[in-house]
Amino acid sequence: MSRIDAHHHVWDLDLREHAWLDSDQMAPVRRTFTLDQLAASAAASGVTQTVLVQVLPDLDETKEFLALAAESDLVAGVVGWIDLTAPDAAETLAGLPDGLVAIRHGVQSEPDPAWLALPEVRRGLAAVAAAGLAYDLLTLPHQLPAAIDTVAAMPELTFVLDHLSKPPIASGRLYPWQRLIRDLAAYPNVYCKLSGMVTEADWASWQVADLRPYAEIVLEEFGAERVMFGSDWPVCLLAAEYEQVVAAADELCAGLSESERAAVFAGTARRAYNL
Repeated sequence: MSRIDAHHHVWDLDLREHAWLDSDQMAPVRRTFTLDQLAASAAASGVTQTVLVQVLPDLDETKEFLALAAESDLVAGVVGWIDLTAPDAAETLAGLPDGLVAIRHGVQSEPDPAWLALPEVRRGLAAVAAAGLAYDLLTLPHQLPAAIDTVAAMPELTFVLDHLSKPPIASGRLYPWQRLIRDLAAYPNVYCKLSGMVTEADWASWQVADLRPYAEIVLEEFGAERVMFGSDWPVCLLAAEYEQVVAAADELCAGLSESERAAVFAGTARRAYNL
């Protein structure tokens, strides 16, 4: 079965500053990561296509990622960044080259938990929808109420929830995250990435059993047809090698039917991102 890795990054520390890597805990990934470094691990895990996701709120980075995708047989699409609050968001989108499949903003870093509900943000999201693109939701659990309101208000826009909205896997707590996920999944225009779990668990001692309750909730609420696998490489390297992340996803999906597994590992990403 060929696979799509629907969520990974690259970054070049010689090209631009990545202040988010400056803390001690991020030291293991405070170096440059390239597509060539990913390719061998992806091939060994049966991954034939990927989705490259923005890291910085930087339009130049998005343009560089699109250029990388144009030259790569591996990258099938790019989730980029634009300033959603800018009055010319629609014009910015129109000026970007082919290969863009979605837009993302680091909502998790916004101090206002209702940032997604701001009128200027909704205007930018409407431009994303009009351009035929999806929008990746990078949120923390306390920001899900605003995400739910936004999804409900914009049925014309496809949303993709990154990393299950980062539930507190290390603590084992399910609530209120589980209730909020159920409310979000009730809207058919939302997909969810089975990604980013190992770095929300205990980095040194996580086991698949720690991830399972969260994966099962997402699979139950969204259904396999709206769940897609993503590695979150190279961030995942803080807790696991690429092959370990893929193996964990395989184990978490072992109880699914063949068609359901095909959806999680390829079909859902193709539909959500029009790959």
